[in-house]
Amino acid sequence: MISQNTIQEILSRIDILDVVGEFVKLKKRGANYLGLCPFHNEKTPSFTVSPSKEIYKCFGCGKSGNSISFIMEHEKYSYVESLKWLAHKYGIEVEETFASAEQREQYQTADSLFIINNFAEQFFSAALKESEEGRAIGLSYFKERGFREGIIEKFRLGYAPMERDAFTKEALAKQYNKDLLLKTGLVAERNGTLQDNYRGRVIFPVHNHSGKVMGFGARILKTTDRAPKYINTPENEIYVKSKILYGSYFARTAIEKADECLLVEGYTDVVSLHQAGIENVVASGGTSLTVDQLRLIKKYTSNLTIIYDGDAAGIKAALRGLDLALEESLNVKLVLIPDKEDPDSYVNKVGAGAFTEFIKKNKKDFILFQLESSLNDIGEDPAKKSELVNKIAESISRINKAEDFTKQQDYIKESAAILKIDEAGLHALVNKYIRDKVTALERKAMNNAADTEQNAMEAAVSNYDDATFDLLFKDQLQEKELARILLEYGNRLWDEHTLIAQHVFDEVDELEIEDPEVNRLITTIKLLLRSNPEQLTDKYFIYNEDKKLSAFAVSLLNHPYEESERWAADFSPNTGYQKDLFRQSFEAFSRVISKGNETDLNRYKLISEDRTNQKVESAIQYLKLKKIRRMLLQNQDDMSGPLSDHKFKELHFIHKSLKDMEREITNILGMVIVN
Repeated sequence: MISQNTIQEILSRIDILDVVGEFVKLKKRGANYLGLCPFHNEKTPSFTVSPSKEIYKCFGCGKSGNSISFIMEHEKYSYVESLKWLAHKYGIEVEETFASAEQREQYQTADSLFIINNFAEQFFSAALKESEEGRAIGLSYFKERGFREGIIEKFRLGYAPMERDAFTKEALAKQYNKDLLLKTGLVAERNGTLQDNYRGRVIFPVHNHSGKVMGFGARILKTTDRAPKYINTPENEIYVKSKILYGSYFARTAIEKADECLLVEGYTDVVSLHQAGIENVVASGGTSLTVDQLRLIKKYTSNLTIIYDGDAAGIKAALRGLDLALEESLNVKLVLIPDKEDPDSYVNKVGAGAFTEFIKKNKKDFILFQLESSLNDIGEDPAKKSELVNKIAESISRINKAEDFTKQQDYIKESAAILKIDEAGLHALVNKYIRDKVTALERKAMNNAADTEQNAMEAAVSNYDDATFDLLFKDQLQEKELARILLEYGNRLWDEHTLIAQHVFDEVDELEIEDPEVNRLITTIKLLLRSNPEQLTDKYFIYNEDKKLSAFAVSLLNHPYEESERWAADFSPNTGYQKDLFRQSFEAFSRVISKGNETDLNRYKLISEDRTNQKVESAIQYLKLKKIRRMLLQNQDDMSGPLSDHKFKELHFIHKSLKDMEREITNILGMVIVN
């Protein structure tokens, strides 16, 4: 784990404009900065960065967060990887703590392997471009494949010299550990001596999702029956073949923007397609797809298109492991390249435009493709047909997302027609496979149902009339407004001796908060006030290790516009205007914004007046009003039963007193009450 000292140093150095600015071109707009969202395609900027609050928000796709969550989302890093990225950016030495000596040793070994691989990448790259042998053999091979210098540099392609121990001598001279060199697979021990393992081969470095070199693929150039065409890094602490997709580091942004991942088989396929401008492509290395590889794809998109050679081996390779893809809720399509071509040769033959158009027109659903290709092999054999029916039913049963129900039914109908079997029978068989997994599916369905209910409630808010909205949701919105005020202004002074947060709690000693997120935030603020009040800043919550608390804090601090002096004077519903007039004014203001009319907008300049105390007092008065109204309801309940004259007069006096207090507060708040 990264030590708290390192984390605090990173947090003290973070500049969100500096971090986001590495990936997004930002322009100043008022107090904030605006740019095109990196998380979805848009032509009009809706991505806003607030340097004062250290948060970002896209008002197009809804994504928001802080500097750390931006790196996590954009680069698909873990929390720890994001902290290390920031530490490297700001030149901060990372101090790590470990649970055990074994854990420390594993980390140090992994770190050393990365260092050796980085050195090897530089060695092979230099050998390719700077040595006579490298240029004559390695570079000539890449040029024959049509690879230009830019793409060779991008993928850091290299060459391993023919000399028996060229790399080994260089590595030992740099004092790299012998055992670690053997573990990387770059060096082999033969007849008691160390020698190079990849000599005479072109080198394809394999990068992890943060750009570090995990291992290598080495392709032989001489024709021989004895040596394998490719040698790959053996599995070790950092290279696990089942978790690797070649090219994912270079493709991750393009995949997310295209919302589609193209999967090919080999290294050269990836390099050629990238050179042609088709960058949302990765390679599986010719192995069956694994769950880890599929989940890596799912981080970027739910749409997977597999492109393989059109021969029998290519078809077989395309079908391996794809049931797992359906189970991971990926939408899988297949494309087979014609005329005994592979993606590398075909894109060079027809060009990028024709290649892209071919893929678009020739995508086939995995299940129907599997069905049609298998029917060609089984002929009229009833046993094989029965086996195929079961296989198709099992595949269809893996399409288990609720929103894909219609798609599942369509597959059943189409498959039954192609197989010439009873549709109801195939439906029953699919249900049988579903029942075998019913426990897991029910658990997942319960989680999905909870999310759907929450989303439906939020979506329905805008459909209520004003009275119903106030009745159902006003408390919830006011509670969140209180949380925002405490978050944004809680550490400011109310008077010479008291923080605003403490003033709020002094005024309203027993907060009756219904929203669980607001409650958790308030509980944390109270703890900080007692134990560590200097940490009571919005930054403490924005960068909190509790991801839910952090996300809630960011959501509270996101505002698309800032209030203006003219707005406050002209458009406030509390100044006596009717609600419909207020809405008309708001719509007019929205039209001004959408048209970008600077003359009109000048009427609504951002205010510099500090209205913090006014906002705090308003929140306090609302909480008092909420408590009074609860007491009124309770008092009315008490009055509804049989009472003595004395008791009735007592409760009636309480009722009148509470109503007077209610009227006093509503006058302060500018509200109207109905007796």
